[in-house]
Order: sequence, then C-alpha cells, then structure tokens
Amino acid sequence: MTSQPLKIAVLMGGTSEERDVSLASGAQVLTALRSRGHEVLAFETSQGLLSSEQEALLLASGVAPLPPDTDSLALVRQGGGALFRAGDLAEVDLVFLALHGGSGEDGTLQTMLEMAGLAYTGSGPLGSGLAMDKDIAKRLFLAAGIPTPEWRMAPQDPAAVGDALGYPLVVKPNAQGSTVGLTVVRSRAELAPAIDKAAQYGREVMLERYVAGRELTVGVLDGQPLAVGEILLGGEVFDYRLKYQAGAVREVFPADVSPAIAAEAQRLAVLAHAALKLDGYSRTDFRLDEQGRLWVLEVNTLPGMTATSLLPQSAAAVGISFPELCDRICRLALLRQG
Repeated sequence: MTSQPLKIAVLMGGTSEERDVSLASGAQVLTALRSRGHEVLAFETSQGLLSSEQEALLLASGVAPLPPDTDSLALVRQGGGALFRAGDLAEVDLVFLALHGGSGEDGTLQTMLEMAGLAYTGSGPLGSGLAMDKDIAKRLFLAAGIPTPEWRMAPQDPAAVGDALGYPLVVKPNAQGSTVGLTVVRSRAELAPAIDKAAQYGREVMLERYVAGRELTVGVLDGQPLAVGEILLGGEVFDYRLKYQAGAVREVFPADVSPAIAAEAQRLAVLAHAALKLDGYSRTDFRLDEQGRLWVLEVNTLPGMTATSLLPQSAAAVGISFPELCDRICRLALLRQG
C-alpha cells in the first residue's frame, strides 16, 4: 500500500439478514486498519458516521444464533439514506465494504458509490450482481467448464423435480447468503413448505441437487488462490448457526486433502472468480464428493471479514495476517480506481 496513512470509511450494517455478520466484520476491520496507521471512520448504512460511543455500542452486539427478524430489519430500513447524506463520506480516500448480502453485495451500493466517484473494496456492480444471482452464476460456471450441482428454478412440477434432481435436494433463495432460508428436502412432501420458506427471503427460489461430501473453501486475492480450507460439519449443511457461533464447527487450514485436489480447488476458485468478472478478492465454496470430484456451490464477493472468518483463515495459512489482508484489499481498490 502507499506509505502515507489513508482516510478509510468502513461501511457496515445494512438491511439484509446478514446485518449482524456485517457488524462483526466491521468491528474487526476497523481495528485491523487502525493498527496499520490509517485514519478509519465507522459508518453504519442507516445512521451514517458513528460517534465513538455509538461505535462501541453497536459493535459489541455480536452475532445472534439466528438472523435478524423481519420487524427489526424494517426498523433499520426506516433510517435509510443517512449514508449519502453524510458529507464526511465524500472526504475519504476509499470505502471498505464490510457488508454482506442484500443491496450491499448485489451491485446496488457499488453502483451508487461509482456514481459518487468513491473508491471501494471488492467487486464492481456487474460482478457483484452476477455472483449474487445464483442461477446466473451457475450458468456462467457451466460455460467456463466449472462443475456445479444440477439445479432448477421454482416453480417446478414436483414429480419432475424428483426425477431430475433426486432426494435429498437443497431449496434456497436465489439471492441470499449465509444459508438464510435454506432447507435440505428429503421427500416430495417437504418440497412445498421449503419453497415457501425460501420465498420469504427473495422473489426467486432455487432447487439444487444435494451433494454429499466434504465442505471445502478457497479464497482468492488479486487473482491468486489462497489456501484450501475444510469445514468439518456435524450435519448436512454449514448453516447460519454453525457459521457464526464460536466453537460450533472445526475449520482446518490448510485442508487435509491430496495435493492434486488442493490444486484443482485453487484452479476452480480462480476460474470462478474470473467467470463472474470479480475484482479484488472472493471466496469460493465447494463440496468434495465421495468419488473425489469437486463441485462449486457459490462464490462470495464480500465474504466474512473477522479474523477467524474463512477468507482471513485462507490468507493466514499462506502467511498473510489479518491486518495485512485488510490493507491489501484497500490497495487493490485504489488500483482499480486508478
């Protein structure tokens, strides 16, 4: 990065079901960037610039076992607009996006920041939107030769779904993260309730073939793969509770896989990053089936950014500390801005 300290706005909160996760990411990114000597301001999307007291109160809340409910998110949305009313944001060198899901990750906010002429971390509007739409992302994976589980979009004839995908299968919102609204369906009778549940979190619902096997993940930074990690699950799905409650699962970096599988996972992660036209950094999640085949599930353009999140662990395993990772992400944003 540049030798001179930068003025950085860390943007967190948002109005998606991943709001709590965003606040946890923002809290640690603030500390990491300040440790590198930068002037760092905390911005919450509905409140704007936070005072030191507001910052301490908001960031001490932690991640609850379940995502915020609809009513609490509606209250946050009522305060929308404070971000772009804040003149302080126009004076920063760049914006670090510690947001997850919703309009903070789907390209909407990225478009607004570009229109405002502000540099920001992560991918641009196009890549963000492509990755958030799981249906479109999977179509691009197939076009690039990337294996991904077969899928259908609801509505579908239940009998045809069973014939095409088999059971169990995964039902999930087409544009959500952190497994919010996801159900593993084991029979035809469970299909309709699972679709109704997923539809609460988005207009489109995806039905996807369930791949039994090991859960792997690979970070990408500046077009280069980081270490392969494995999430050791006690159940079928790495769900919201397991992702964000300390000690709920064990994560191993680097993963205990053969060099050939590790190299292929890294290759596919970089290929998926490119296929979705992403910038800066990303994290690709896989299933490794019993036959040793890798299947790309999805790519996260703004993955969790606490020191113990999967992307920072993937970086740490190749010698990149969390503060350095945050610093390098900022440098990439400035390079893209030119």
